[in-house]
Amino acid sequence: MDTNRPFILVTGSSGLIGSAVCDRLRESYEVIALDRAGPPQPPEHVRLIEVDLVSEESVRAACDQAAFQCRNQLAAVIHLAAYYDFSGESSEQYEQVNVRGTMRLVGALRGIDVGQFLYASSMLVHAPTEPGKPITEDWPLLPTWDYPRSKVATETYLRDECQDMPLAILRIAGLYDAHCHSIPLAHQIQRIYERSITSKVFPGNLSHGQTFVHLDDVVEAIRLTVERRARLPPSTTLLIGEPDTMSYGDLQRAIAHFLHAEEWETSHIPKVMAKVGAWMQETLPLGEDPFIKPWMVDLADDHYEVDISRARTLLGWEPRQQLRQFLPIMLRNFIADPGRWYRDNQLSVPLHTVLGT
Repeated sequence: MDTNRPFILVTGSSGLIGSAVCDRLRESYEVIALDRAGPPQPPEHVRLIEVDLVSEESVRAACDQAAFQCRNQLAAVIHLAAYYDFSGESSEQYEQVNVRGTMRLVGALRGIDVGQFLYASSMLVHAPTEPGKPITEDWPLLPTWDYPRSKVATETYLRDECQDMPLAILRIAGLYDAHCHSIPLAHQIQRIYERSITSKVFPGNLSHGQTFVHLDDVVEAIRLTVERRARLPPSTTLLIGEPDTMSYGDLQRAIAHFLHAEEWETSHIPKVMAKVGAWMQETLPLGEDPFIKPWMVDLADDHYEVDISRARTLLGWEPRQQLRQFLPIMLRNFIADPGRWYRDNQLSVPLHTVLGT
């Protein structure tokens, strides 16, 4: 341990982004990790402090312990911890963890010299756009479900209440890595691999899609944001995503061509029919709980592509990966061990799939 190095604090340290951030930044910083008890654990050589963001007492005790370790001086707080799910059900966890959990954290950090508070938000806080019209950080906000709504509420709180603490908000696109770890993308691959009937229909515009970004590029954006904290404006918002957006139709064809070596035709289905089908799958005892929910149908036309000029200018950041080129690597990993891929992405393994080690 080199106590002459600056300290950083990372919440959500055992998550996909958090563990990668801890592993990367411990090369230059002493990392204090805040997360819930139990597995998974953050990387070695990281100081773990257990915390429950819904408990004022737990958050204050964790921050007091962190303050003692860092001698009341943190180069940065990287706040990644958040609640989300794709059920579409309302949950008080969005308010208690994402919004009020952040309020508790900020309150407990009072008295510690924080060089930067970095908040991981979502590209989905923005209103959707049309192909060829990338959104910028000044694009209108129009969150359409509870997760991005909680992000907007938290962003607003941070701008209003943290004027004494340099603030960086990263609005991150859909995340993926070599083994996918993207919920919507994994389900799309699953549907095509299993030749599900839902893999052949889509209730939205097939030319629309959503921007993604590789995990390694997100980690690099976070590293650069912390590294350049003294040179950034006191309140900075950055979009972090790939400028190239693959449409849903492009993804369908690319996945099917790789997995089945065939042309894949996807037909448009009216939204009313799609909602009825989704409702039947969700309601009737037909097997596992389906991913596509009725509320998702209304969002099928949403299109997101991003202008990352501000991240280029302020951070010198450019994504090194592009999903269009990286997809074959992801799918080769899938073919090499489908059983492991299903488990890694928390999907039910079909009976005909040979389980890998």
